[in-house]
Parts: sequence; structure tokens; C-alpha cells
Amino acid sequence: MSGEAPSPASRGYRRFWDMPFGGTAAGKHIPRGFATFAVGLVRGLVTLPFRFKVENRAALADLLRCSGAVVVSNHTSFLDVVFLYLAIRPAAWPRFMARETLFEGKPRILGWALARLGVFPVKRDSADRTAIKRAARFLKDREAVVIMPEGTRRGKSDRAAELHAGAALVARMGRAPLLPATVRNAEYIKQKGRFLRFPKVSVEFGSPILVADFDFLPKEKRLDGCTWYAMRECFALSARCRPEEVDMQALFPESEDFAAVFEEHPIPQYSPAALCGEPSETAEAAEAPCA
Repeated sequence: MSGEAPSPASRGYRRFWDMPFGGTAAGKHIPRGFATFAVGLVRGLVTLPFRFKVENRAALADLLRCSGAVVVSNHTSFLDVVFLYLAIRPAAWPRFMARETLFEGKPRILGWALARLGVFPVKRDSADRTAIKRAARFLKDREAVVIMPEGTRRGKSDRAAELHAGAALVARMGRAPLLPATVRNAEYIKQKGRFLRFPKVSVEFGSPILVADFDFLPKEKRLDGCTWYAMRECFALSARCRPEEVDMQALFPESEDFAAVFEEHPIPQYSPAALCGEPSETAEAAEAPCA
């Protein structure tokens, strides 16, 4: 357990933040009764109206046979987390790293529900060592940890879009690969000033990325470069195009652009089976141009 001083509102569920939720860890796990009910209910409500489907879920399932996985995704809607949770669940009980304000100043029942769903807090815009160590431990026990490197929903605040390297740091500490993912069309379900809509929503998982493959970069740029690369993969999945066609400078004008670096020094691509010691396969990127 960490040395955090629990607030009165968090004392009832704080213990869940450190409990395993799946994987290979011994000992008491987070009780799954509430999560099973909630996931089943939400899945039943959204599958048909949004024609929800998941592509390449096997990539995550295969990875979890031999390691943990840091699932990273672009973030356009608060509903992203709902569909990502549903997409991951058959393969694992996901652990979402979420801003600590979701547990503060809110009804106690919300914090209780989030904790029972495997969500744990992180302090935004800070090096939260407790959250990082917690996530790394989950990874070592072959759990799936979900992190949104953009930190906030794109286009939903006055803050400029930026990348946070915490996902790569957690992956390195937890000795686990990053797995890019994307949620398509969730941002169109409820837009400001418009009625509820029912677009076709899909989640797709990409190919795993190893932090060690970025050791050719200067030490101070390795985590940033790894996160940049992983997010480019996410946006390429979203647009169904080749990663090289994603304009990362336009998406993250305040972040360093690594496009030329990775063009000169291509990053190896792996199949989950290859990382688990089985015959390797080369992942192929889609050929369609970016939208």
C-alpha cells in the first residue's frame, strides 16, 4: 500500500486501488460482482444501437498470455473509456488510470463504483510516483493498464493538445509493451447543442511497441519519442491509414516532431505471438490515405 493520506470520502474504497483485478497476482482481488453487472448492462445498451464492434482484440489477449500491456489511445469523448472498457473486458479486467478529481468532491458512490471497476487515480500534470508504481505493479502481474497520453479530451478545453510521456514510463517500469488502440466515432454520439445520435462505433487494437526499441534516442528524449510514436499509431488506426501519413505536428504543435527521426531509424514491428516467443509475423499497416 502507498503512504497516501486517505480523505474521509475515499476510506471505503481506497483499498481497491492497490488490489489486483486479474492477471497472475496472488491474494485478494477486487470483487467483480458489481463490475460484471455494470459491464453486462452497458454492453446490452450500446451494442445494437451503435453497432459496436471490436477489431484485433486478439492482439491484447495474446500479449496478456506472457506479459502485461499498456493500452494507449487518442481521446475525443468521455465515452471513449466506456467503449474501450467493453473492448478490453473479454480479454482482461482493465485498469484505467484516471485523474484524481474523479474521486474528489464527487458523490461517494461514484468513487466506490469507479474503484470497483478497476479505476485508480493519478495527479494530473505531475510526476505521481504512487500512481506510476501502482500501474507498474499491475503490469508485472499481467494486467492491462489503460492510459490516455493526451490527458484530456481533444477539442474539449482551452488547453493546447500535448503529449505526456507517463505511458512509456509506466511500460518501462512494468516491463511491458505499449499497445495502441483507437475508438472511432464516439465523439459524434452527443455533441453540444445537438440531439443524441447513434453512429457506428468501433474499437481497434494495433501492434505492440517496445520501449527498449527507442534506446537509440538521447536518454532525455526516449520516453517522449516512444509516446509520440505510439500516439501516431493510434491516430493512424483511427484514420485507417499508414502512420507516416499522420500529421503529428498539426495534432501536437507544442510537442517535438519525431517524424524525420523515425523515417531515418524505423522502429521494429512485432506480432504479440512473436513477443511471447512464438514465430514472428510482420504487422502490415493499412494503405488508405489519411482522411
